[in-house]
Amino acid sequence: MTTIKDRLPTTIHTGRLVLTTPTMAHAPAIAALANNENVHRWLARLPFPYGVEDARMFVEEFASSDAECCFAILRDGEFVGVVGLSLVPGEPPELGYWLGEPFWGLGYATEAAQAVVEAARANGATAVRSRALADNRGSRNVLRKAGFRETHEGIESKGNCTGKPTVYLHQDLSR
Repeated sequence: MTTIKDRLPTTIHTGRLVLTTPTMAHAPAIAALANNENVHRWLARLPFPYGVEDARMFVEEFASSDAECCFAILRDGEFVGVVGLSLVPGEPPELGYWLGEPFWGLGYATEAAQAVVEAARANGATAVRSRALADNRGSRNVLRKAGFRETHEGIESKGNCTGKPTVYLHQDLSR
Protein backbone atom coordinates (compact mmCIF):
# COMPACT_ATOMS: atom_id res chain seq x y z
CA MET A 1 0.00 0.00 0.00
CA THR A 2 1.36 3.41 -0.92
CA THR A 3 1.19 6.28 1.54
CA ILE A 4 0.72 9.95 0.79
CA LYS A 5 4.47 10.35 1.30
CA ASP A 6 5.07 7.82 -1.49
CA ARG A 7 2.73 9.76 -3.78
CA LEU A 8 4.03 13.26 -3.13
CA PRO A 9 6.58 14.63 -5.58
CA THR A 10 10.20 15.00 -4.46
CA THR A 11 10.35 18.47 -6.02
CA ILE A 12 7.69 21.16 -6.34
CA HIS A 13 8.12 24.36 -8.37
CA THR A 14 6.20 27.54 -7.57
CA GLY A 15 6.42 31.01 -9.08
CA ARG A 16 9.52 31.92 -7.07
CA LEU A 17 10.55 28.82 -5.16
CA VAL A 18 11.75 25.27 -5.55
CA LEU A 19 10.75 22.84 -2.81
CA THR A 20 13.00 19.81 -2.82
CA THR A 21 14.29 17.00 -0.65
CA PRO A 22 16.77 18.35 1.92
CA THR A 23 20.33 17.12 1.31
CA MET A 24 23.62 17.30 3.16
CA ALA A 25 24.57 20.18 0.87
CA HIS A 26 21.84 22.21 2.64
CA ALA A 27 23.14 21.40 6.16
CA PRO A 28 25.40 24.46 6.59
CA ALA A 29 22.61 26.84 5.53
CA ILE A 30 20.04 25.01 7.66
CA ALA A 31 22.33 25.36 10.68
CA ALA A 32 23.09 29.03 9.99
CA LEU A 33 19.41 30.01 9.71
CA ALA A 34 18.04 27.70 12.43
CA ASN A 35 20.59 28.85 15.02
CA ASN A 36 18.52 31.95 15.73
CA GLU A 37 16.53 32.61 18.89
CA ASN A 38 13.82 34.44 16.92
CA VAL A 39 13.26 31.33 14.78
CA HIS A 40 13.55 28.92 17.70
CA ARG A 41 10.99 30.66 19.90
CA TRP A 42 8.12 29.72 17.56
CA LEU A 43 8.99 26.06 16.93
CA ALA A 44 8.16 23.06 19.08
CA ARG A 45 10.77 20.73 17.59
CA LEU A 46 13.82 22.87 16.84
CA PRO A 47 16.69 22.60 19.35
CA PHE A 48 18.72 25.65 20.33
CA PRO A 49 21.54 26.29 19.90
CA TYR A 50 21.42 24.61 16.49
CA GLY A 51 24.61 23.48 14.79
CA VAL A 52 25.71 21.67 11.65
CA GLU A 53 25.44 18.30 13.45
CA ASP A 54 21.78 19.07 14.21
CA ALA A 55 21.24 19.90 10.54
CA ARG A 56 22.93 16.67 9.46
CA MET A 57 20.73 14.68 11.85
CA PHE A 58 17.68 16.50 10.44
CA VAL A 59 18.62 15.51 6.88
CA GLU A 60 19.70 11.94 7.66
CA GLU A 61 17.06 10.91 10.17
CA PHE A 62 14.16 13.31 10.52
CA ALA A 63 13.58 14.40 6.91
CA SER A 64 13.93 10.86 5.60
CA SER A 65 11.66 9.18 8.18
CA ASP A 66 8.36 7.62 7.19
CA ALA A 67 6.58 10.02 9.56
CA GLU A 68 7.75 13.17 7.75
CA CYS A 69 7.67 14.59 4.25
CA CYS A 70 10.11 17.50 4.26
CA PHE A 71 11.10 19.99 1.60
CA ALA A 72 13.97 22.44 1.60
CA ILE A 73 12.68 25.82 0.40
CA LEU A 74 15.03 27.32 -2.18
CA ARG A 75 14.89 30.80 -3.73
CA ASP A 76 17.25 31.17 -6.70
CA GLY A 77 19.14 28.14 -5.36
CA GLU A 78 19.56 29.64 -1.88
CA PHE A 79 18.18 27.73 1.11
CA VAL A 80 15.59 29.88 2.92
CA GLY A 81 13.70 27.39 5.12
CA VAL A 82 11.80 24.13 5.45
CA VAL A 83 8.19 23.13 4.81
CA GLY A 84 6.59 19.74 5.14
CA LEU A 85 3.98 17.40 6.45
CA SER A 86 4.05 15.31 9.60
CA LEU A 87 2.27 12.04 8.95
CA VAL A 88 0.48 10.35 11.84
CA PRO A 89 -1.63 7.29 10.95
CA GLY A 90 -5.35 7.98 11.28
CA GLU A 91 -4.93 11.78 11.31
CA PRO A 92 -4.75 14.36 8.53
CA PRO A 93 -1.19 15.37 7.63
CA GLU A 94 0.05 18.32 9.68
CA LEU A 95 1.70 21.19 7.81
CA GLY A 96 4.72 22.76 9.43
CA TYR A 97 7.36 25.18 8.22
CA TRP A 98 10.00 27.66 9.22
CA LEU A 99 11.97 30.31 7.39
CA GLY A 100 15.26 31.95 8.22
CA GLU A 101 14.64 35.39 9.70
CA PRO A 102 16.13 37.30 6.71
CA PHE A 103 13.32 35.80 4.59
CA TRP A 104 10.36 36.72 6.79
CA GLY A 105 7.66 38.97 5.35
CA LEU A 106 8.38 38.21 1.70
CA GLY A 107 5.52 35.77 1.08
CA TYR A 108 7.75 32.69 0.82
CA ALA A 109 6.07 30.83 3.69
CA THR A 110 2.61 31.33 2.18
CA GLU A 111 3.81 30.30 -1.28
CA ALA A 112 5.52 27.17 0.06
CA ALA A 113 2.58 26.23 2.29
CA GLN A 114 0.08 26.62 -0.56
CA ALA A 115 2.24 24.44 -2.81
CA VAL A 116 2.53 21.63 -0.27
CA VAL A 117 -1.18 21.75 0.51
CA GLU A 118 -2.00 21.57 -3.21
CA ALA A 119 0.42 18.66 -3.67
CA ALA A 120 -1.25 16.87 -0.75
CA ARG A 121 -4.68 17.47 -2.31
CA ALA A 122 -3.52 16.27 -5.73
CA ASN A 123 -2.16 13.09 -4.17
CA GLY A 124 -5.15 12.01 -2.15
CA ALA A 125 -5.20 13.93 1.14
CA THR A 126 -8.74 14.96 2.08
CA ALA A 127 -7.69 17.36 4.86
CA VAL A 128 -4.62 18.95 6.40
CA ARG A 129 -4.08 20.51 9.77
CA SER A 130 -1.59 22.89 11.34
CA ARG A 131 -0.99 24.88 14.49
CA ALA A 132 0.70 28.08 15.57
CA LEU A 133 1.40 29.73 18.87
CA ALA A 134 -1.46 32.09 19.65
CA ASP A 135 0.84 35.13 19.70
CA ASN A 136 2.52 34.22 16.38
CA ARG A 137 0.42 36.50 14.19
CA GLY A 138 2.75 36.08 11.22
CA SER A 139 2.32 32.32 11.11
CA ARG A 140 -1.41 32.52 11.70
CA ASN A 141 -1.67 34.93 8.74
CA VAL A 142 0.41 32.60 6.55
CA LEU A 143 -1.86 29.69 7.37
CA ARG A 144 -5.05 31.68 6.75
CA LYS A 145 -3.69 32.81 3.37
CA ALA A 146 -2.86 29.17 2.60
CA GLY A 147 -6.53 28.26 3.12
CA PHE A 148 -6.60 27.08 6.74
CA ARG A 149 -9.29 28.09 9.20
CA GLU A 150 -8.77 28.32 12.92
CA THR A 151 -10.78 25.67 14.74
CA HIS A 152 -9.87 26.04 18.42
CA GLU A 153 -7.28 27.10 20.94
CA GLY A 154 -5.47 24.98 23.47
CA ILE A 155 -2.22 24.64 25.34
CA GLU A 156 0.74 23.10 23.50
CA SER A 157 1.80 19.82 25.07
CA LYS A 158 4.92 19.02 23.05
CA GLY A 159 8.49 20.17 22.73
CA ASN A 160 9.86 23.66 23.21
CA CYS A 161 6.40 25.23 23.25
CA THR A 162 4.91 23.10 26.02
CA GLY A 163 2.47 25.14 28.09
CA LYS A 164 2.04 27.95 25.56
CA PRO A 165 -1.36 28.99 24.15
CA THR A 166 -1.74 27.50 20.67
CA VAL A 167 -4.20 27.93 17.83
CA TYR A 168 -5.16 24.79 15.88
CA LEU A 169 -6.11 25.06 12.22
CA HIS A 170 -7.71 22.80 9.63
CA GLN A 171 -8.31 22.77 5.89
CA ASP A 172 -10.79 20.50 4.10
CA LEU A 173 -9.28 19.35 0.79
CA SER A 174 -12.25 17.28 -0.38
CA ARG A 175 -13.95 20.24 -2.07
